[in-house]
Amino acid sequence: MNITQLSNTFEVRRLNAEDVDLIYTLSIENEIFYQYHPPFVTKESILKDMAALPPGKTLEDKFYLGFFDGEILTAVMDLILGYPTEDTGFIGLFMMNSNYQNQGIGSRIIQECAAHLHGSGYRKIRLGVDQGNPQSNAFWKKNGFTVIDEGEYIVMELAL
Repeated sequence: MNITQLSNTFEVRRLNAEDVDLIYTLSIENEIFYQYHPPFVTKESILKDMAALPPGKTLEDKFYLGFFDGEILTAVMDLILGYPTEDTGFIGLFMMNSNYQNQGIGSRIIQECAAHLHGSGYRKIRLGVDQGNPQSNAFWKKNGFTVIDEGEYIVMELAL
């Protein structure tokens, strides 16, 4: 997959250990997320997330991505291709820079990603939302995701 085509608006590239300070700065501004998804972020937890994989997946399937407006990290996305089924893209994390929130920018990123995934043969996007997180629930519902299962997390899906 050509990740640079996931957005027409932002420069997209894989994030790595050298980007931990940028990711940490973006993450600590999103306190509501960590109220529902403890513990609070650390640089060590970011490094662990960068390497975390679901069963049966390899690092070739995982794209820990940054969306950049020039030098500014506007969003982070953990995207796993072919999970839990081959025609599904799984978003393990999507977090916006607080200065870019409530402007429709996150929705634009999701729409652009969805269009590229669809064009690459994927048929749906799946993700999990923390129970009770009103900000996350509202964002994903606004972007066309529907609840398909509820348990420890609310599992949501978007048909492409």
